[in-house]
Amino acid sequence: MNYIDTNELQQRIARDLLDSYDEELELEIEDRSLDTLVDQDPAHAQLEKERRQRYFRELFRLQSELVKLQDWVATTRHKVVILFEGRDAAGKGGVIKRITQRLNPRVCRVVALPAPNDRERTQWYFQRYVAHLPAAGEMVLFDRSWYNRAGVERVMGFCSDEEYEEFFRSVPEFERMLVRSGIQVIKYWFSITDDEQHLRFLGRIHDPLKQWKLSPMDLESRRRWEDYTKAKEAMIERTHIPEVPWWVVQAVDKKSARLNCIHHLLSQMPYHEIEREAVVLPERVYNPEYIRQPVPESMMVPNVFE
Repeated sequence: MNYIDTNELQQRIARDLLDSYDEELELEIEDRSLDTLVDQDPAHAQLEKERRQRYFRELFRLQSELVKLQDWVATTRHKVVILFEGRDAAGKGGVIKRITQRLNPRVCRVVALPAPNDRERTQWYFQRYVAHLPAAGEMVLFDRSWYNRAGVERVMGFCSDEEYEEFFRSVPEFERMLVRSGIQVIKYWFSITDDEQHLRFLGRIHDPLKQWKLSPMDLESRRRWEDYTKAKEAMIERTHIPEVPWWVVQAVDKKSARLNCIHHLLSQMPYHEIEREAVVLPERVYNPEYIRQPVPESMMVPNVFE
């Protein structure tokens, strides 16, 4: 029987906790520009360090609240749909990552649908979204949603004028129907400036790890900035209803946008910490007759990194 002394056990738990935090650090480094990483100005570097410390402190605090929210949703069998809309490179994916990072994917899942196929184009417009709505005790985050019709489809000419107008007639009733059926719907629009999108696109173009994020449609959306602005204004004006209002997140500063969005999301539900019985790890059963079989060396992944 193998025993681990208390000190070694504490060290292992601490390392595991640090590994968990390193995941966020990896995401954070990915989001930072090369200029920030190599900045040599001591005063600026100190301010940046303090700002990052505040950001991580608040993020981890909010994520602990999200875990409480998740437990409350699962226990009360609440149903929540959260829509994330905004221009390309507005930061929707970043905040979704931070929301889901510590949560159980069986309770909180992300839906990011591709362009509709030939069959889906002939269906009722909302049909493919309905299939992903939550059951009791689930949170569903839509990384873009049925509002594609009011945005990219309208600007790029992928829908007719009749389909566009029918969408605006239908969507308020569709969302009211969801609310009446017991599904809470929260809608976020991530707002960035012309200049900020320009800089983020340049960053993606020059970063080999992010070039995959730029599609021909994204590049065309940059050219049609004003068309997207008009489409966004019409969308919010015509679908901002009392039952399901729009919430606008100022997203030029990515860190602030993430914290503000998560804080606001938490404020939209009357969650509270669910009391649970203390978890006790059971003793492992040892069978003296059991002999663990060795793994053939040919099956082992080489230890290139140690």
